[in-house]
Amino acid sequence: MIMRFPLALMLASLLGLAGCVHSPPVPMFQLDAGTPEVPSKNAGIQVLLGPVTVADYLQRETLLQRQPDGSLTAAPDGRWAGSLAADIDQVLLRQLSWRLDSQRLVLAPGNPGFTPEVQVLLTISRLDSGPQRPAVLEAQWRLLDRAGQLRDSRLVRLEESHAGTSADQVRAQSELLQQLAEQLAAAVKPLEGQPVAVEPVRKPAAPAAPAKAKEPQPPKIPMAAPVRTDVEVFRF
Repeated sequence: MIMRFPLALMLASLLGLAGCVHSPPVPMFQLDAGTPEVPSKNAGIQVLLGPVTVADYLQRETLLQRQPDGSLTAAPDGRWAGSLAADIDQVLLRQLSWRLDSQRLVLAPGNPGFTPEVQVLLTISRLDSGPQRPAVLEAQWRLLDRAGQLRDSRLVRLEESHAGTSADQVRAQSELLQQLAEQLAAAVKPLEGQPVAVEPVRKPAAPAAPAKAKEPQPPKIPMAAPVRTDVEVFRF
């Protein structure tokens, strides 16, 4: 019993020391919007950005890694600091605002009373990378004018190389979003100042004149047929 007490005390001390050892914190990443300048114009073209639809597999905090066989695994050394979809919205909004030199960009669903000249509908179906795979962005965008008519549409696939680390992969993905914003801005600019199509005012049709009542017609009297008088008379 005397020999067991020091051993038990030693084990308790070791367990206490082990509890004080913390695992290293997992790095958290955000997309980089670059260094866009604040637009110089207080006004500018009015753009409604969105809805921006992001693929389901990207709507999580896990930083996914594309493997050589095409599969996706969770990165052991990093994760997203918050919502990746919200980061994408902010990167595109700041980049477009700078490239269009306009303060009047609003994320969908927009604000009351805001009438956009252009609406950007965007679907991002892929945005990922891996230690041995480049960063890839696949998306489709459509541009609607203020009348809701489709003015432009395009499928996009962009690639960016990186050094393999998680931090450099996030940098490469951020670069791809900035390139996408550059293409969008180039497509939106020609639609600035488009005239509003006004339909000609149609005059209300004059009310139709009421149909005249038919005058009563006199009753038709049957015509008497003439009586034949050319009857032969025989005498004896």
